[in-house]
Amino acid sequence: MNTTPHSAEWIDHGTTPPQRLPAEVDAALAYLADALGHVIYTRWTLATIKQRHASLADAKTARPAIMRLLLDHPAVIEYRDRGRVRTVAVDEAPAPGVVLARVLHTHRRRFRPAIEANKLAATGEPKREPTALMTLPQPLVIWLARAGRFAAVASTTNTLGVGDAAQAVALFLRDRASRSPHTLRAYRAELRRLVAWCEAHQLGPLSDLTRHDLLAYRQALRQPTHETVGDVRRRVSEALQSRALAVVASLFRYWTETGYLSANPAAGLVRGGRSRASFAPKRMLPPALLAACDAWVAEVIAGDEPLVSARRRAIWALYRYAGVRLIELVWSEEAQLPRLEIDDQGSWTLTVLGKGRKTRAIPLPVICVSVLRTYRVLRGLPPQPPLFEHAALIQGLKGGSLKGSGLYDEVKTIFVAAAERLANTDPEGAARLRRASPHRLRHAYARQMIVDHQVPLPAAQALLGHASVQTTAAYAKTDLSQLRAFVEGTFASHEPPHSGTRPRASQRN
Repeated sequence: MNTTPHSAEWIDHGTTPPQRLPAEVDAALAYLADALGHVIYTRWTLATIKQRHASLADAKTARPAIMRLLLDHPAVIEYRDRGRVRTVAVDEAPAPGVVLARVLHTHRRRFRPAIEANKLAATGEPKREPTALMTLPQPLVIWLARAGRFAAVASTTNTLGVGDAAQAVALFLRDRASRSPHTLRAYRAELRRLVAWCEAHQLGPLSDLTRHDLLAYRQALRQPTHETVGDVRRRVSEALQSRALAVVASLFRYWTETGYLSANPAAGLVRGGRSRASFAPKRMLPPALLAACDAWVAEVIAGDEPLVSARRRAIWALYRYAGVRLIELVWSEEAQLPRLEIDDQGSWTLTVLGKGRKTRAIPLPVICVSVLRTYRVLRGLPPQPPLFEHAALIQGLKGGSLKGSGLYDEVKTIFVAAAERLANTDPEGAARLRRASPHRLRHAYARQMIVDHQVPLPAAQALLGHASVQTTAAYAKTDLSQLRAFVEGTFASHEPPHSGTRPRASQRN
């Protein structure tokens, strides 16, 4: 029996409850492949190829590198090495135990030695979960660790039970912003903006700000900053102004409701706000620019590894044809989302975790499915996802799942590459692509559904995951060119009256 004490002494802390890895090397490698969702160490022969594929022709299409090596060697090894899948003849491959040790070391945050876990249990110290405050810069935490004149620290109405703004901010972020990483990031950014303004005007702590101070902050947001881009002074956009004031109002309202503050200086700071009915998606990418990006993605770039190209195509296809938000493609270990499912008719569905931790099922078109199937095969996964598959939808090249920043960079790479091709023929379009973000693809998806194909608003709302149908309806707003086309189409068959001919009474009416 091929065993190794190394794998048997490791525990997978990514499961609930944590479990020990199998003692046998082959079983441990199979466990890691299932847990991490990619190839770890696989031995291929002609017999195993015939078991996995209907014909040798299909195998040659799906696994060309393996089939080439099998022509001259009795077996081929496909293994994980430094974030890449290597394919070599059996005589050139490292031992299974060596690959196992490398993978365990790479994922040492998840797979920990049993002796280390026993030491933690022996100390009796509970595992400390990171708080929202721990993600803030240390100088900001120090600045917040004060209490002003409006802080009811010793009052019995202080249900937070804290003595300074640093702790009160941590509880606010936990209760109001921890459901979504995107929301938490935005709230932290706005708190840093407010603190920077307070420092510049020698104000603070936060619980010492008056209504006059907050009105001055609101006015400052509407003014150009001292920073310049070229000859133009930078100004905070209206959308960022609204977000900044909404976060500040929410913070002080939370503190007042929980009794940490004796009064709310931000009451009425945001009056009414913009109605969701007035929401209008801006900076839409025209079809020609999207087609330019599609063309670049479809090409095979010399020098790119097949897995890298396939992963980029999969990312583009999901944002392009599923209309998801950037964060919705980030793997959640807790929710086991996003995931792919196939029904009895062979149709693919993408299930994601949307805003408010609500799940959403999105049917995927055939053009997206074919791209995903190719990517899965290159990852070492079956072409079609099996039931209850445990694997990240988009895998990082060094293992694990690709995070939001990595997804963002992949889409930006496509925008920039397509812009380079358009630089001479369409410089304005190229500039628009360079400024584009992945969220433009969500706007394009919604626009194509609602305007181009007249998908009913309730159906589009379900696909996009909007809380209000008014947000969905905003995409149905037409621009001047569309209005002109409607007018021309309506009156195309009407001929103008001949000159010198007096219209009949019916025409005058």
